[in-house]
Amino acid sequence: MKQKIVIKVQVRCDKCRSKAMETAADTDGVISVSLQGKYKDTVVVTGDGVDSASLAKRLGKKLGHASLETVEEMKEKPGVDNDETKG
Repeated sequence: MKQKIVIKVQVRCDKCRSKAMETAADTDGVISVSLQGKYKDTVVVTGDGVDSASLAKRLGKKLGHASLETVEEMKEKPGVDNDETKG
């Protein structure tokens, strides 16, 4: 199940942002990581089978504070060929 996870983190400097990106990218199942928001304090992770609670906990330990904002399932776009439909 492909999902999009949004986690608000506490960042004080560019080094903290870099640490947040590295920590999220090292998690199993992560496909992409980006920083968003006015102060670049929101980590948006796209992945397949990522444990969102443990990711938020790891980020909290590394950065001091992290709160899980949203977790939503990403729908497959129509028109994309899936292996299951080929016959």
